[in-house]
Amino acid sequence: MEPFLDFHVIADNITYFMIGRYPNGPLGGFALTIWLAVVSCVLSLFGGLVLGLLSISRQRLIRIPVMVFINTVRGLPLLMVIFWMYFLLPLILGKTTPESETVIMGLTLFTSAYMSQIVRAGIEGIPKGQTEAALSTGLKPWQAMLYIVLPQGLRNMIPSFVNQFVSLIKDTSLAFIVGVSELTHVATQINNRTMAYPTEIFIFIAAVYFVICYAFTSLSRLLERKLAWNKSM
Repeated sequence: MEPFLDFHVIADNITYFMIGRYPNGPLGGFALTIWLAVVSCVLSLFGGLVLGLLSISRQRLIRIPVMVFINTVRGLPLLMVIFWMYFLLPLILGKTTPESETVIMGLTLFTSAYMSQIVRAGIEGIPKGQTEAALSTGLKPWQAMLYIVLPQGLRNMIPSFVNQFVSLIKDTSLAFIVGVSELTHVATQINNRTMAYPTEIFIFIAAVYFVICYAFTSLSRLLERKLAWNKSM
């Protein structure tokens, strides 16, 4: 009697699942998924920080356009943002842009809008007295924000940043729509080639996503407990 599930297709293609054709070709699979997520997350941290600070600016001419941009991006499906980057970047730059770079830009733009609200909430969670005390010592408003308020706010933002990174890992699966050979795209290629093991292939993919996302979610919870304990000291 044949087994209900046969995972030998996973063992036969494990290298392709993990790194694609690398080193004899472009990086792909799980490694590319992590690469897309890490690069997009790092860029989004800077983008979210800038947008978050601008969104609380006292200048209406700065704050209102930034909030309109943030809310517009947050109101769009990520898939549409990726398509925009895929078709618009080559027109803007005047040259062909690698698919992976367009996906990174799309993920960065989308995630920056969400991270900006984490930054905003983290800063607004700091008591106003901190800013007033800093200003009373002779610091300028931007110095009070940079040296006093922001470092305290960033500490509170860390768990939310980790959670956003988890979402970003899952969002990279949309990169397959423009032909980027990340994990989901590789799984589809192997499934189309074998035409016999779709259940086994996508159970494996689901397990990989679950393990990596569960690991980072657990890290986020650990950080929340540690930060809460340090505050109580």
